[in-house]
Amino acid sequence: MMSIRDLPRKTRLIQLAEESAELAQAALKTVRAMEGDTPVSESEALTHLIEEMADVSVCMTALQDTAPLAQVGEIINQKARRWEGRINGKG
Repeated sequence: MMSIRDLPRKTRLIQLAEESAELAQAALKTVRAMEGDTPVSESEALTHLIEEMADVSVCMTALQDTAPLAQVGEIINQKARRWEGRINGKG
């Protein structure tokens, strides 16, 4: 049985790019729903946002040979600390 990790790296990167674009659109749609600027309910928008977040996560998992998730996790922690420092006036 074939795994998504068996797909060519180019294919997996293209899929990540597509899913990332869809995630960005879902985030914007969620903001519009929160502000009442779209006929989509906030609940529907959040459901779609979560689905797109999951799609990006699957793509990230499929690219572990390119960027190991442990390494990505370390960078996520660093970036989260930096962001928190900025909002707390420490950076």
